Amino acid sequence: MNENKEKTEKSVRAKKSPKVDKPVSNPLAKQLNSLRKPDVKNTPVKTYVDNLQKLREDTANVKASNPIKPETSSIVARINNFNTNKTANRMYAGYMNNTYASSHKVIDYSDLVSGFNSLLSDKTNIQDLFADLHDLFAEKLGCIYTAFGVFHEKSKCLNLKLFNSMGSTYTSKLFLSDTENPAIECFTSHIPVFKNDDKFLNIPYLQNSESLILPMISISGCKGIMIIGKDSLENHTGLFSFIANYCALFMDNIGLLEQANKYANTDTLTGLYTHRGFQEILSAELKRATDNETNLSIIMLDVNNISKINRELGHAKGDEVIKLLAEKVKQNIRSTDKAGRYGGDEIAIILPDTNTSDAKYLAEYITYCLSCCFVDDVGPVKVSVGIATYPQCSRDQEKLLILAEQAMYISQAKGYKEGMSAIISSSDFNFWDNDALNSFAEVVAKRHSQLGIDFNEELLHKFNNEQIVSQNHLMELANSLAGAIDAKDPYTKGHSTSVSRYSEALARAINLPEDEVQRIKLGALLHDVGKIGIPENVLKKPGKLEGEEWEIMKQHPVIGAEKVLQPNEALRDLIPIVKYHHEHIDGSGYPQHLKGDEIPLAARIVAVADTYHALISDRPYRKGMSVEKACEILKEGSGTQWDADLVRHFISIAPSLSTSI
Repeated sequence: MNENKEKTEKSVRAKKSPKVDKPVSNPLAKQLNSLRKPDVKNTPVKTYVDNLQKLREDTANVKASNPIKPETSSIVARINNFNTNKTANRMYAGYMNNTYASSHKVIDYSDLVSGFNSLLSDKTNIQDLFADLHDLFAEKLGCIYTAFGVFHEKSKCLNLKLFNSMGSTYTSKLFLSDTENPAIECFTSHIPVFKNDDKFLNIPYLQNSESLILPMISISGCKGIMIIGKDSLENHTGLFSFIANYCALFMDNIGLLEQANKYANTDTLTGLYTHRGFQEILSAELKRATDNETNLSIIMLDVNNISKINRELGHAKGDEVIKLLAEKVKQNIRSTDKAGRYGGDEIAIILPDTNTSDAKYLAEYITYCLSCCFVDDVGPVKVSVGIATYPQCSRDQEKLLILAEQAMYISQAKGYKEGMSAIISSSDFNFWDNDALNSFAEVVAKRHSQLGIDFNEELLHKFNNEQIVSQNHLMELANSLAGAIDAKDPYTKGHSTSVSRYSEALARAINLPEDEVQRIKLGALLHDVGKIGIPENVLKKPGKLEGEEWEIMKQHPVIGAEKVLQPNEALRDLIPIVKYHHEHIDGSGYPQHLKGDEIPLAARIVAVADTYHALISDRPYRKGMSVEKACEILKEGSGTQWDADLVRHFISIAPSLSTSI
């Protein structure tokens, strides 16, 4: 009886005094207390009102027997979620809410693998792959972070780079000596490691989460590790091991590609850039010089007598000389300079932000160093040196190289002065100097297919823009132009000069006035100038021209008259000589089938001289004829092909003319 009375009194006291300020263990009561005193700073009013309404609705549906049992009510999750939103650090509030929401995503394997395959398709470097792979994990899995540690052999460490969902990156080093670190344990054992936290990374402000550490294994061994920060990944180790190993294969492939490119652009003998690699570097440096408005110089070096060394001492000795030159170049250039093997025995140096005088100084020092080095059976190594500078010499990459090489050939022609190479810059010489012009023709003929420079157009441009100051100056230019054209055909070397001399002799033999003799002499010198427009394959054909080839060759008189002489006012009176020197007395010639006296006298004189020199000169398909045989052929064609009176006079003076060619 007393016992029942005591229980009743306790019940009444409990109803009268709820003791709301006393801590309670009931989560629902805790939430109600918090709702009575809302955290206005951290909770928006609308959120507070909405949650209060939900709380009232859920409370009405709770069973009275056990209102807070997790198994029978979803309100606990909502209350806990609400508490989490209230108490989270503002800085990471949205980030943590999104992570929570996405952490319960079901992994779609096919979607993840498809995304991984897509991002691999256009990647060319490892860092881009890592960054995009993190983005994929963040999007598809809601990962907090992704980290990649790549093994560095020399430092014996893992270079770690971490990407988090806030868009930040962190880098650090994990040394192999730290054997207690789970990342190092994973790398050395090649076995995935699962951790309940990420404290081993020692990265501040990183939200704590479970971590899955995976080795990245390829055929060449373990390339590093991949770490994924996300809860509940332990059951998906196989999937992520597959992705990690595929990344390792990608790293191996990138390494092989870099190695292949290095070999492709590196000359195996000298260790310098190949011709292709040199051109690529030069293109990039010229662009930089253009953007920064700075100078850039090119030094071209060529080993003298390398063909003789190879022939007499063997190619191994020639390679030894080239390697020595390369070593001296590498030892004396700056870290910003680049050198390449430009040709068989030519080495070129790119000197950014360098003018001509500074380039000459370096070239002089390199040649001095070479003069102090003796190679057995060869002696000191001698080189020819050419320099061209951007933008003074040219702004075009191809022309700049041609000018440097041309200067190098001129250096070779100049030889040595006081035991040192003649170092020539393209700004030092006159274009129409014989050495310069012959060198220019030689360079273009040698490099035409590689560089695409039109020698003919360049030559004509220079010729037609030259200011003629005297008759002697004009004759010098004509000699240079004729020599350059003859140089295009190795079988007609000196032809124009000889025809000019023979024509002058014939003009004097028939007592023409001196001014006409000089005009004929100059016209004869330029009679084949039209060959400048004839294709190389026709001009240099070793056999006789036939069919279409002959029709092309027959165009050279018109090309010479219209393309070369017509634009130059000082040379226009030579047009009849050049245009009609292949006309025949009987009208069977070209280009206009003129007959007899329709053909200008000067052109008829040059026609006889031209034929005579062609007959006595060697050709690929026959030896040169004797003077007697050549005169006999002229006599047989007189009156039909050539002027009979001119042939008679020429035969009388032919024996006194020099026949050397």
